[in-house]
Amino acid sequence: MTNAFDDIPGTVVFTGERARRGRHLNRFCMSLMKPENRARFLADERAYLDEWPMTEAQKRAVLERDFAAMLEEGGNIFFVLKVAAVDGRSTQSVAASLAGQTPEEYGAMMRAGGRSPEGLRSISGRF
Repeated sequence: MTNAFDDIPGTVVFTGERARRGRHLNRFCMSLMKPENRARFLADERAYLDEWPMTEAQKRAVLERDFAAMLEEGGNIFFVLKVAAVDGRSTQSVAASLAGQTPEEYGAMMRAGGRSPEGLRSISGRF
């Protein structure tokens, strides 16, 4: 999938196209808000995922807890964080993994004012 925002390094923009592609992935994630669904998922992750009409790439991203892949596959960050919550992971730990850092490194960077936007702008200069 390509879109006008693909030239922004390190950024996955949640577009309408991505939303349509990730519909079932996001619905699965939201199902984890119910305790009985979390229990079923934790008891047999693959069996629970197979109840959803997701692509194999989406299922693999969930099983591997590859949050970057979940976003690429149409996941909305607010929804995929439900998967992290099932594992007891913090939002900071997910953000750190997306930034290629440990949670400690990420926390230190944010306390120091965040990351520099240098090198993170649109390659075309449009954004």
